[in-house]
Amino acid sequence: METVIQIKDLTKVIQPHFWSKKQMILQGLDLEVHSGEIFGFLGPNGAGKTTTIKSLMGIIGPTSGQIRILGRGPRDTAVKQQVGYLPETPYFYDHLTGREFLNFCGRLFAIPKNDLRAKTNRLLALVKMEEAADRQLRKYSKGMLQRIGLAQALINDPKLVVLDEPLTGLDPMGRKEFKDIIAGLKEKGTTVFFSSHILPDAETICDRVAIINKGKVLRVGRLDELLDAKLRSVELICRGLTAEGLNKIKKPASTSNQNGDEHILTFPEMSPANNAVREVLASGGQVVSLNPLKESLEEYFAREVSKDA
Repeated sequence: METVIQIKDLTKVIQPHFWSKKQMILQGLDLEVHSGEIFGFLGPNGAGKTTTIKSLMGIIGPTSGQIRILGRGPRDTAVKQQVGYLPETPYFYDHLTGREFLNFCGRLFAIPKNDLRAKTNRLLALVKMEEAADRQLRKYSKGMLQRIGLAQALINDPKLVVLDEPLTGLDPMGRKEFKDIIAGLKEKGTTVFFSSHILPDAETICDRVAIINKGKVLRVGRLDELLDAKLRSVELICRGLTAEGLNKIKKPASTSNQNGDEHILTFPEMSPANNAVREVLASGGQVVSLNPLKESLEEYFAREVSKDA
């Protein structure tokens, strides 16, 4: 499998002022990202995610260590032709319209005029910005700017797309559409590297993730390798129970709550949950759902970062 991103012993030390102490932002960070995968780069605020991404993009230089993108240095112009990038806080020429901005970005890559017009229209449709395409960027909302920012990151049909907090500022529908676009990029063979604070969203689309804290990688791997696959509890949601039936199924339950006409119960394992289902049906009730609960990425992340702290 081709290695698209390779980071070895990356260190970044800064000194904001000559009278202040030096701060180590990255501490010997090692990472590899493979061709065609969606890789999540996760960490709390101040963990070093954006510093790593800026180093990847050649915006800042590392204090020490090595970075290779597609086998070359991050500032190699041949590499930049094959990379799309959306920073966390992008700067836009806000007097331009969305369409003009994409045309401007396309001209930086020397895309022929006729091809650029078709590509711009396709990307505007992809990010659902056709209706606002001829409106000035200064009149865009945060979510709209994220959409046009994603479009510009794809204008050159990149082999690698790097997104720094791409889901920030989006409503639930926008996050779903962004995740669908990212999944579509993977289907085309594009490698996607992105950082995010929205862990449930990352969990649904990532092939592998790395958890970073205090400038070093704590864990890296596939989600099915990292997350505990053991059953933690079973949640039963039911309705229409008699008082007698409810009392019977509450006895073996770990917790029991009521939300309107629905009763929500959790059981320590599957066997008592199955018995409760039979009791609900026997008493004339209705089973709304039966959900086995396992460790989530959010729980795993919190546990690993807490251990490191």
